[in-house]
Amino acid sequence: MEADDPQKPDLGLGADARSLLLAASWHDLKLLEELLRTVPASIQDPETGFTPLHAAIAGADPANTVLQADGLPHGRTVNGLGENDADGREAVVETVKLLLLNGAIWNDLNKDDETPGCLALRLGLMDLYNVMVDAGVRAEILLNRLDEYEQIEDQECDDVPKEDSAEATNEVARAHDEDTINGTPSIPPSSLDPQPNQPTYLSSSLSFHPDRILDSSANSVMMSWEADLMSRTASLLVPSRGLRILNIGHGMGIIDDFFQSNQPSTHHIVEAHPSILAHMREQGWYEKPNVVVHEGRWQDILPSLIENEDGGVLFDAIFFDTFAEPYSALRKFFEDFVIGLLDDGGRWGYFNGLGADRQICYDVYGKVVELNLFEAGFDVEWTGVEVPVDLEERGEWEGVKRPYWKLKEYRLPICRFMG
Repeated sequence: MEADDPQKPDLGLGADARSLLLAASWHDLKLLEELLRTVPASIQDPETGFTPLHAAIAGADPANTVLQADGLPHGRTVNGLGENDADGREAVVETVKLLLLNGAIWNDLNKDDETPGCLALRLGLMDLYNVMVDAGVRAEILLNRLDEYEQIEDQECDDVPKEDSAEATNEVARAHDEDTINGTPSIPPSSLDPQPNQPTYLSSSLSFHPDRILDSSANSVMMSWEADLMSRTASLLVPSRGLRILNIGHGMGIIDDFFQSNQPSTHHIVEAHPSILAHMREQGWYEKPNVVVHEGRWQDILPSLIENEDGGVLFDAIFFDTFAEPYSALRKFFEDFVIGLLDDGGRWGYFNGLGADRQICYDVYGKVVELNLFEAGFDVEWTGVEVPVDLEERGEWEGVKRPYWKLKEYRLPICRFMG
């Protein structure tokens, strides 16, 4: 029985929706354009979770393994493209672009927990993967812009009473945008399994272990496996002795130990969590020469450093690594504060963990940050640092609520003023 047989079971999809998935897998642009007039580009097959984007990318599999294993709705498979099939490859790219133009969602997940970009990466279809990364960048920038406009509208309407329901709707929208940039692309956090936020984190009790710090919900605040990343970061930020250093977020103190090994002329540390501050006292950080510990949130501390009566405090190197804050906090930091804290010729960096549980999210958010840094007047240089691939096998995630790193390479950012 053919795929378009009207007697074939529907399984939750109408005939036109099934036809759209098949047309996407065949890369039939003319048929797609006709079907997209009435069928949303975001439909999903209930058996496989395939969207038209998944179908289009699977249909380009040179080995034709995905469609045989997973199937498209009701059985018709396609012939994968050979490496030298230029015309066919162009048709695939145009199919993907057409679907995106008509509202296909870049980070929808199929039943195998793969976005279309994840599927392209697994199949080695890098041209299609790059198209999906660019689509993700456009979507995230648009979400950020909409969020900014919403905040402006909120400020302009502060004196106008709002209905409780409308206010709640705005809060949900903002929360969704922030969760998206932090690497959980398609599935919003369950209310029964909430993501950490800063007020909750700062009021939670912490448990200190030789290899990690956990909050009261077993979220990992910091882990010792990051030491190689911190060592490399410190060597690039502080290449010589006697520099002026600012670190925001002490955690386990790994990078501050590396900073100290270079005998800074002054070393300021901003830390907000009471338990970490108490731990710092126990470890003697308050008595170390040239170390200044600032107790509180960086949002409250940094203005006083910039507005110091002696003309402000300047630094040669700054590192930013906070916990339970959205990307918007990092963006506010480099847009509003770095210019008043970093001396000419200075360098600054941050822990680059945005979207690190999925390669495409990591690549998308890396490009989003790079664009935002450019708009703020910064050049960024990326250094690849290999991450051990056996973190799970070594038991690093045992007792941790969710792994926050699943990638083979860390992209280490070092930022400087342009020019």
